[in-house]
Amino acid sequence: MRKAGFWITVLSVWMAVLSVQASRVDTVWVKSPSMNRDVQVVYIVPRQACAGQPEACPVIYLLHGYGNNAKSWLKYKPELLRIADEKGIMFVCPDGKDSWYWNSPLNPDYRFEEFVSKELVQYTDSHYATVASRNGRAITGNSMGGHGALWNAMRHKDVFGAAGSTSGGVDIRPFPGNWGISRQLGAYADNRQRWEEHTVISQTGRIKDGDLALIVDCGSGDFFLKVNLELHRLLQDCGVGHDFIVRPGEHNWTYWINSIDYQILFFEKYFKRRMSGVNAKQTK
Repeated sequence: MRKAGFWITVLSVWMAVLSVQASRVDTVWVKSPSMNRDVQVVYIVPRQACAGQPEACPVIYLLHGYGNNAKSWLKYKPELLRIADEKGIMFVCPDGKDSWYWNSPLNPDYRFEEFVSKELVQYTDSHYATVASRNGRAITGNSMGGHGALWNAMRHKDVFGAAGSTSGGVDIRPFPGNWGISRQLGAYADNRQRWEEHTVISQTGRIKDGDLALIVDCGSGDFFLKVNLELHRLLQDCGVGHDFIVRPGEHNWTYWINSIDYQILFFEKYFKRRMSGVNAKQTK
């Protein structure tokens, strides 16, 4: 009995240690002054940022696709908890509704560009131990979220240092009747200029080589492959360096839960490169 009691004690202590070291999930409501509403956000906080003396961590803002919500990435990719701990990276997953992450010119209740690139970043840096500069911020997402990530990064390269898109709807113009886009921009036939101005491909002229660390991928069987190939060509024509990957897969979570691993690795390398450069300058 003594021996059994000993092992029970050891197991209890070990489980307590694991619980202290594990990453944490916070589901919070972040106030958006521009939309006058609260937006649900899921935070995956690595143990380094949860400690008594928290360590500042870089952040990946992870945007969901059309029809999903703030909890979708964690639901389909629960390994994000382990990855956060292993790499010391915080993941921030906001609920973007069906916004495409613009400031809608028609609907004042949909100002998700301002929310993501300003209000959410400010809230995150003021409530968590983060690397509060573009050197410690990346943004990516799937499908609608891939469009939103590149849209926000290209227009706010002072906020984000790295960006990605996996299966992103990077050109909305070929899809005038899909995914609620017309609710935000108006019908394509009557608002062609507005649609031109609100697609990612039209934003490539805003960046030059070195402004952003970029990674774009798409499945070979994805209906967004053609527009992603066109984005790749435009970036090449502009001389903007980027990683571009086409691998087997379709437009689904089977593809995204695999592809996001490569993007996280890309961002991890960016963070290490940028932070080592910052630290080197600070020690001179």
